[in-house]
Amino acid sequence: MRHNRKAFIGLVALGVFAVLAVVGPWLAPFEPSMRSNALLQPPSSEHWFGTTHLGQDIFSQVLAGTRSVVFVGAVAGIVATVLSVLVGVTAGYLSGSAGEGLSALSNVFLVIPALPLIVIITSSLPETSNLTIALVIGLTSWAWNARVLRAQTLSLRRRDYVEAARANGESTWRIVLFEILPNLYAVIASGFVGTVLFAVISEITLAFIGVSDAGGWNWGTVLYWAQSQQALAQGAWWWFVPAGLAIALLGTALSLVNFGIDEYVNPRLRTRSSLRGVHMRVGFTPVLIKESS
Repeated sequence: MRHNRKAFIGLVALGVFAVLAVVGPWLAPFEPSMRSNALLQPPSSEHWFGTTHLGQDIFSQVLAGTRSVVFVGAVAGIVATVLSVLVGVTAGYLSGSAGEGLSALSNVFLVIPALPLIVIITSSLPETSNLTIALVIGLTSWAWNARVLRAQTLSLRRRDYVEAARANGESTWRIVLFEILPNLYAVIASGFVGTVLFAVISEITLAFIGVSDAGGWNWGTVLYWAQSQQALAQGAWWWFVPAGLAIALLGTALSLVNFGIDEYVNPRLRTRSSLRGVHMRVGFTPVLIKESS
């Protein structure tokens, strides 16, 4: 991953967003909700991203909102990845009614529209904190990754080294942890990155349509107030452009990391420059992503 230019750029950008998520609220020059007499002012040396109709500093709002976006994306990605690994690998390795039951469960969640379900659940909850939103997104967005992991496990469980481990009397948990999972790390990482991107977009969408708490700041909240106050009609481009660029940059960083993981999994996608300094690990079995019918 260090020698892949796209993945390296994506990781550096993600590191910047992670740092801003930690120290962003402390670096903000103003309190995000603090009002002033500088009403709807364009960017200046005092207010780098301009101000809102109430004189609030947009730069401070974007910095403060980074923590919420990164937190929800990370927690939702972890929850969804853990569930997808448990359900997908178990369904692929086990045979009989247990494996078919888990496969049917993932298929049910797969056909349910995720975003409308998230909107219904969050709107019916009495409190919609960042942790609640992250858990709801994570618990409803694991099915696709579980389906992919099941397909990969089905192709791995009959490999010679797995059969040899089974013939030697190795326990099921040891075979799964030490023989199958190491060949799924890249697929799991790719699914995690994709889930984080989906969680970020979902949280911003919830804030933009007014489902989540509009008092807590994130990039979707900035866009919500800009849309509700008709910033575009007033020519206040500085109200929505910075938050939109932040969303685009974070999505681009996650996509670049995902591209790097895809090139690691599939050698055919690797460019000549990305192969410099890359040495194949002994014992690693490349797995092509192919979903069984």
